[in-house]
Amino acid sequence: MCLLTEGMNNVRLLLSSARRRRIHPTLFLQHSHLHTTVSLNMPRTDETSSFKFNHTMIRVKDPKLSLPFYMDTLGMDLLAEQNMGDFTLYFLGYDHDGISKLSTEEKNRARFNREGVLELTHNHGTESDSSFQGYANGNADPGRGFGHIAITVDNIEEACARFERLQVPFKKRLSDGKMRHIAFILDPDGYWVEIVPGSLKL
Repeated sequence: MCLLTEGMNNVRLLLSSARRRRIHPTLFLQHSHLHTTVSLNMPRTDETSSFKFNHTMIRVKDPKLSLPFYMDTLGMDLLAEQNMGDFTLYFLGYDHDGISKLSTEEKNRARFNREGVLELTHNHGTESDSSFQGYANGNADPGRGFGHIAITVDNIEEACARFERLQVPFKKRLSDGKMRHIAFILDPDGYWVEIVPGSLKL
């Protein structure tokens, strides 16, 4: 077995063990004393050299609550909005490339050619359906799977202090647990949003 394959297999075994023991993979790997001289950065081939991680999608109950959270609390820009009839898509992201200054048509073209986009899907009627119990956030049974998205900030102490002033619910404050350099806040649907500093040593 080559060193690269062996290294990848070690990581897979550790992550599998973390899932079975219901331990956050980051915490598990930090304390697993994994030592390897193998680089896990595999070279990109010609076939994948242009690939980008464009977006991830989560379903939301009420965009009137979700959009202010992601746009005002977290500072994202609304890149595009598409009403598909019985559901509406909202594409959000950080304007580090001037996309917010483009026309609506240009934004629609550009949003699939960048990275780090969050797509919110609103199925019409959930916001007023008293029998709708909400979406699973992925961190509890049943429905365990999806974990969280993460936002990088320059000063995590100042960011968390601002979230406190805005009365944003926390899942984990900086002072909680052993990992005092990250925090988790909750969006209006209960999805976890990890807050991390720009430089983080695990």
